[in-house]
Amino acid sequence: MITVTEALTQIFALITPLSTEVIPLAKAAGRTLAEPAVAMRDQPPFASSAMDGYAVMGVEVEDDVMFKVIGESAAGNRFDGEIKAGQAVRIFTGAPVPKGATRVVIQEDVTRNGDLITLGRELDQSLYIRPAGGDFKIGDTLAAPRVLGASDIALLAAMNIARVTVTRRPIVALMATGDELVMPGENPGPDQIIASNNFGLAALIEQHGGEARMLPIARDNQASLEAAFTLCDGVDLIVTIGGASVGDHDLVGQVATELGLDRAFYKIAMRPGKPLMAGKINGVPMIGLPGNPVSSMVCGHVFLLPALRVMLGFDANPRPRHTAVLTEDMPINGPREHYMRARVEGDQITPFARQDSALLTVLADANALLIRPCDAPQICKDDRVDFISLL
Repeated sequence: MITVTEALTQIFALITPLSTEVIPLAKAAGRTLAEPAVAMRDQPPFASSAMDGYAVMGVEVEDDVMFKVIGESAAGNRFDGEIKAGQAVRIFTGAPVPKGATRVVIQEDVTRNGDLITLGRELDQSLYIRPAGGDFKIGDTLAAPRVLGASDIALLAAMNIARVTVTRRPIVALMATGDELVMPGENPGPDQIIASNNFGLAALIEQHGGEARMLPIARDNQASLEAAFTLCDGVDLIVTIGGASVGDHDLVGQVATELGLDRAFYKIAMRPGKPLMAGKINGVPMIGLPGNPVSSMVCGHVFLLPALRVMLGFDANPRPRHTAVLTEDMPINGPREHYMRARVEGDQITPFARQDSALLTVLADANALLIRPCDAPQICKDDRVDFISLL
C-alpha cells in the first residue's frame, strides 16, 4: 500500500490541464477563468458623487453659508457647466461631479429655499466624491485561474468585458459496476441495491466545474465491462466505481488491463478507500474508486476533486486542510490514514460515533472529514485536529 500523499502525487502525474475556449460573459458563472481579464475602462469613468446632496467648492464650506443652485447633475445626465464661488449644483448618487466642485454636502445638512441653499451646523466632514478610477483602471486585471462567481461576473461586466477565456469543462465518465445495482426508480430484486455512488459523484463533479457523463451500469462480466469502456470515447477522465478489489467478481482492473491500462498504483493506506487504483488507459487518465458508498464519496473529495482542479488549470495540490478543536477524546489510530465523518460548528469538531463506510446518512449529516494520521497516538478533548471541508 502507498500513502494518500503518494497516491495523489501519482494521480497528478497522470493529469494535464485542458484546452481553453472563449464564451459569452453571461455563460461564465461557475467556469474557470483561464487567462487574466483586462479592464477596458476606468471605474468609475469620472469623479462621481457618493451621496445625494449639493456639489460645491470645498473651501467655501462653513456653518450657515449660503449658495445659489445653478443646475442639476444626475446619473446619465451630467451638469456641463463649471461651479464658481458661491454656487452649488444639485447632485445625486452616482452622478458626475461638475467641474470646479471638490465636495458634496449631503442633503441632510442643507436647507433649500428656491434656488438658495443654507448649510447647517456640525456638518458631516466627508467629501463624498468617488475619484475616477477609484475602483479599477484601464489595464487592471482579474487574475487567473479563478472560478468565476457572481461577484466576479459583475466585476467583469463593469470592466466592459463581454467574452472571457475559460478552461474547457473536464468530461468525466462515471462507470458504476456490479450485478447488485439498479438505477433509482427501478424495482430492485431481493439481492439488489440502488446505485447511489454515480449520482453523488456526478453531483460533486458538476459542482466543481466538470461535466459528468453517467454510463449505464456495467455488470460483473467481461463483456459488459468492455462495452462500458467503449462508451468512454472523448472523455478526459474515466472514473470506475466498484469492482476494484481482489474478489472473484471484481473484474474492473483485469478488464481495464486487457484494454490497455497502464496502472500507476493499487491500494492505499487509507480508510475508507483502501481499494483505490489509478493509471492511464489508451492515454486517458483513469481512477478506480471503491464501491462502498461512503468510501467512494470520500475518495471523490480527496482524489477526484484535486485532479479536476489540475485539469482546470490550478496547481497540483491536495484539498486544503483546516484545524478545529476536538470535543472528545480519541484512541490511537491504526496503520491507515483515517478520514472520519465529522461535524464542525464554529471552531469545534465532533466525529460521528458510527464510521461504517456504508452509512450515507452519516455522510449526509457531516460537513467535514476529520483526518487521523497513520499510527497517530491517542489525543484528548481540546486538542486541535486537521479536517477537510465537505462544503
